[in-house]
Amino acid sequence: MQDAIVTVLGGGGFIGRYLVQELFNAGARVRIAQRDPKAAFFLRLGRIGRIQFLAADVRNRASVERAVAGSDAVVNLVGVLGGDFRGIHVDGARNVAEAAKAAGVRALVHLSAIGAAPESPSRYGRSKGEGEAAVRAAFPEATILRPSIVFGREDSFTNRFARMLKYPLVPVVRGETRFQPVFVADLAQAIARAVADPQAHGGMTCDIAGPEPMTMDALLRRLAEWTGRSPHFLSLPDSVVAAMARFGGWAPGAPITWDQWLMLQRDNVPAPGSTGLEAFGITPTPLAAVAPGWLVQYRKQGRFGVVRAVES
Repeated sequence: MQDAIVTVLGGGGFIGRYLVQELFNAGARVRIAQRDPKAAFFLRLGRIGRIQFLAADVRNRASVERAVAGSDAVVNLVGVLGGDFRGIHVDGARNVAEAAKAAGVRALVHLSAIGAAPESPSRYGRSKGEGEAAVRAAFPEATILRPSIVFGREDSFTNRFARMLKYPLVPVVRGETRFQPVFVADLAQAIARAVADPQAHGGMTCDIAGPEPMTMDALLRRLAEWTGRSPHFLSLPDSVVAAMARFGGWAPGAPITWDQWLMLQRDNVPAPGSTGLEAFGITPTPLAAVAPGWLVQYRKQGRFGVVRAVES
């Protein structure tokens, strides 16, 4: 990896900031390509001469070709939870894979998601599955990583729910749905190792998850314990949430969209027998080992707040 040029599309995002650090630690030079490269300028601190920023939109083939030209490896982290699923997850993924192949890139890592499948009932899962197929057709040796929910200090997962816990009543949607959250640093390390050794990891599709499956209800109760909050949890009937999602999910700021509702009908855990972090020699980090460290900010008195037992 020493002095290898690695282009990271979407590198200024949550996962990207951890991946860039891993790549620098391995001696690589990094090219960040995204629609607004200025949003990633925070990554350049102390890395003058080893980092470059380019404007690129995965839906624009010419911009992708410019971004990957001269690269030794390419990582596609670009994804959305709403909006142009096909343009970004399918056509965009195809553009990246085809451009990487044409440029003679030796390694391509594509970030997908657990549950990706062309037959998925949700537009998100369906587009992710079709995107995987497009990548595999254009660049058969690509490494496809399919993480569960990703957590870390800057995430929109644990932080979002921890903020909700300040209210006395917290609604719970599909509390029995299971997740297997993965630590962002573990995922970043897996991506970097796939980039560094395409002979070992090329052509693989891996479900990347943490060490412990948990239900949404259990997750909320743990967050309450770690933040010293004791709200009352109210499980919402499926019929009520489905109606909210069906008739109000289109509105800006809606609590849940119809597509998100469809995704919650299935557990977000690895498929039986699937390959995971062990393929990269990584031991998954438990949520409990790291999350309490940043969740102290949500206690009433910050890190000096008293932890109290959670009510049912």
